[in-house]
Amino acid sequence: MIRVMVNGAGGKMGREVVKAVHNDPELTLVGGIDPTKAGEDVGSVAGIEQLGIKMNASIDEVLDTNKPDVIVDFTNPAVIYENAKKMLSAGIHVVIGTTGLTAEQRDELDAIGRSNQANCLVAPNFSLGAVMMMKVSAELAPYFPNVEIIELHHNHKYDAPSGTAILTAKLINDAKQAAKVTADEDLTRESLPGARGAKVDDVTIHSVRLPGYVAHQEVLFGGYDETLTIRHDSLSRLSFMPGVVLACKKISSKTGLTYGLEHYL
Repeated sequence: MIRVMVNGAGGKMGREVVKAVHNDPELTLVGGIDPTKAGEDVGSVAGIEQLGIKMNASIDEVLDTNKPDVIVDFTNPAVIYENAKKMLSAGIHVVIGTTGLTAEQRDELDAIGRSNQANCLVAPNFSLGAVMMMKVSAELAPYFPNVEIIELHHNHKYDAPSGTAILTAKLINDAKQAAKVTADEDLTRESLPGARGAKVDDVTIHSVRLPGYVAHQEVLFGGYDETLTIRHDSLSRLSFMPGVVLACKKISSKTGLTYGLEHYL
């Protein structure tokens, strides 16, 4: 059995992870971390039956007394880097769904993990459908080099553009460079700054933030007298749980830091 702990267990994503881990026969939930819910029962916080597991206030509380095999982290960008360094230094595998890590920080976490025999997955999106959307988009890019992305999320999302949109753009750009193709020149001139969105490499991204959305993305390809649109919709946070569970089971076999769930499929 794989011993799993959830950091951010009192948050919206964390509560779903607690339930998913608890319900999986190959995983054992051994704890939760959330300073706002310290001392409460992890199961009760998640909205299921009491599990007899008290919520910890910090990572430091569990490193010596209740060290898990894997920690799933859904906290916030302000603390994820320091949290990850601490967990990897303790020899714990870390599954990260929190956004905000730079490429330089990921490189440092990779080195820390390797020196402590601890692996790390940083996944902008745990939805298997979203991962397939990114994979297919990269495969199409050499044939449809004119492409833009629209990502739509709830208005409480911390960042814009989303990590999924950024990774999609990078995968598309890598595929275009490998095929030695470029997009047609965009002759539009903005009358208002930002009207054409933000550029990631050679791909334009538009971010929408409105109540009622969860997590959605469209990849729009323009060709000669034809268009092609790929859209993925996460209708609730449950859509991310199969990917989180998969990551917990596979992370011990993936040395170092891996960026993107697609490498686990």
